[in-house]
Amino acid sequence: MNRNDRAITGLVMVAHAMVHTYELSLPLLLPVWQAEFTALGLPTATIAVTGFVMGVVLTVGYAPFGLGALPGGVLADAYGSRRLILGCLVGMGAAFLLLAVSPSLLAVAFALFAWGVAASVYHPSGLALISKGVEARGSAFAYHGVAGNLGIAVGPLVTAVLLFALGDWRVVVGLLAVPALVAAVATARIDVDETAAVPETATDGGPDDGDDDAADARASGSVSSLGEFLTDSRLLFTGSFVLVFAAVMLSGLYYRGLLTFLPEVLGQFPSLAPVEFAGRELEPERYFYVGLLMIGVAGQYAGGRLTDLVPVELGLAGGYGTLAVLAVLFLPVATLGVVPLVVMGALVGFSLFVVQPFYQATVAEYSPAGTRGLSYGYTYLGVFGVGALGGAVAGGVLTYATDTALFAVLAAFGALASLCGGVLYLRR
Repeated sequence: MNRNDRAITGLVMVAHAMVHTYELSLPLLLPVWQAEFTALGLPTATIAVTGFVMGVVLTVGYAPFGLGALPGGVLADAYGSRRLILGCLVGMGAAFLLLAVSPSLLAVAFALFAWGVAASVYHPSGLALISKGVEARGSAFAYHGVAGNLGIAVGPLVTAVLLFALGDWRVVVGLLAVPALVAAVATARIDVDETAAVPETATDGGPDDGDDDAADARASGSVSSLGEFLTDSRLLFTGSFVLVFAAVMLSGLYYRGLLTFLPEVLGQFPSLAPVEFAGRELEPERYFYVGLLMIGVAGQYAGGRLTDLVPVELGLAGGYGTLAVLAVLFLPVATLGVVPLVVMGALVGFSLFVVQPFYQATVAEYSPAGTRGLSYGYTYLGVFGVGALGGAVAGGVLTYATDTALFAVLAAFGALASLCGGVLYLRR
């Protein structure tokens, strides 16, 4: 990597870690909020708080996290990625400060919504910055993924430890706001060339772009009107990108459906029953959840490296197929005892994140450079916008059906995503 590569990689690593620190700390707070807020007051009624209600509340935060990715991608193409990343960090820190003083579950939902809006711009801007500014793109994607997984693992770990040590979720949430604000100060001081890796005449339109429109796509332009937005969107979705988009939507549903209530599901296993420690009740499922996410660091890095060795379409098919099989096996194997549970958790954690570099690299292959921000905007609209419904789906299934039904639904998501990858591979 050259100096600009290292600067961009460092910037996106820090921001990516912050985004996922907050994202995956929230499921650990769900049971705390459900215990404190037993009713949700609405303008027209008051309803009892159930798992389904909590899933909807968290979806209020996770949905804009994904839905805002599309306008975030447009803004990244128009105004540059670094500015959006700076705004993202400031907004996330402010949202968590607001969360810390929320007096009701409705106020919690509003603070989560504010966090989701701020966080939404990161993925399209950060990934567009890598794809257009970094010469060593594959390595940058790998390091970027590792940083995100460190945030995913360390953030929940810090949250769990602070909840155990301090016992006051408001203080914990307030402390969690500090790192994003510190990272924002560092981001404001960095200077990078955002288009250093885009040749003047290159478009990188993807293996299936067969018409001259792709060849004429802007290498470093921006969407400045509704007409350009519609033109570039039509360019993306007339090719195989539509299958990529379908796969990432299903990926998001699987990801959010599994992780939102995973601590609650794990807490039902006798091997993870609460224990007394230092005069407090220690909840092992929180730390098992953290350990599963830590294994994802290895999966994310391995996936990034494999994108240079394996056709990305084949990686999608195999990775999501594996997730479908693991969803079917999870409960039968995990109930056999603590060792099978640990093994199954490690396999799920590794596989859940090994697919992410594959779909990120697939987007880069199936989109022109000039609409890279827009393409990643659509991608994370699918992953985190449509995917946010996975939390509500999981909450509904757990409230009105069984754990077995939930994992059957997750297996269906994985199988359909694998099918999309297989079709892409056959068309390659």
